[in-house]
Amino acid sequence: MSTLSNLKTFVAVANYGGFSQAARKLHVVPSVVAKRITQLEHAMGTRLFERSTRSVALTEAGLQLKARASAVLADFDDLVHSVQRDDRKLEGHIRVMAPTTLTMLHLGAVFNAFMAQHERITLEIVLVDVSSNPEEQGFDMAISGRSASYADVVDVPLCSAQPVLVAAPNYVAQHGEPAHPRELIEHSCLAFAPSGRTWQFQSSRGVLSVDIHPRLTVDDNLTLLGATQMGMGIAVLPSYVARKALNGGELQQLLTAYPLQDNWFRAFVPKRRYRLARIEALVKWLSADMELFANSKA
Repeated sequence: MSTLSNLKTFVAVANYGGFSQAARKLHVVPSVVAKRITQLEHAMGTRLFERSTRSVALTEAGLQLKARASAVLADFDDLVHSVQRDDRKLEGHIRVMAPTTLTMLHLGAVFNAFMAQHERITLEIVLVDVSSNPEEQGFDMAISGRSASYADVVDVPLCSAQPVLVAAPNYVAQHGEPAHPRELIEHSCLAFAPSGRTWQFQSSRGVLSVDIHPRLTVDDNLTLLGATQMGMGIAVLPSYVARKALNGGELQQLLTAYPLQDNWFRAFVPKRRYRLARIEALVKWLSADMELFANSKA
């Protein structure tokens, strides 16, 4: 087990940036951490860290090991938990990357309900709005509305996330309503940074792309919603974000003859994790909930 302990210590040092920090997390003294790292470096025949008096930094070999070590340790933990397990109850740890706004508005409650149903499950949720490979980042799942494809990663469609083009009635009254997507270049546009500055619409002649020059760029859809409600400009918002404001008349939908390109929320799961009972259960839980959420009118 010494090699396993050394590997766990290596991951702790890599994650927390130093021997002292890792020692506190592992509840050992720094000299024990240093000894374990030395043993691991000797076993591998290479240095894993460049050390200075104030910090440590991963070497190239250390970076390569870190990319694989978390997965190895997770597989070992699954093996341990599988022994003498009560198969009627799910257990174990799940690391998830999820979109910020969707999690704040909805998924947070969904994850909490899943944990309440399965008391032996522990969850670590990290809010990330850019597309990221869960296998490379050491996660069991990444939920994203961004188009992506990764090697050795399964993507499971969860629900459609139809975006809508919206503005406040007072903005439209003051600046007029565009009749064609190309007229957006004459308007104040508000952009969601992860989606970029090109808005794509569907037309009878195919996809129509418009490059906007945003007055505001933000990486948070709730801030974008607030700015749009204040009449600062025209924005593309996910329908689930704009739904309440549209129903209440605080926003109105524009260019309905030119719907925006649809996209889907997906769960991206490394293939080697996909058949774990707890991962399968969470995917099914999310799929059932997200379909209802997407079709909700409230």
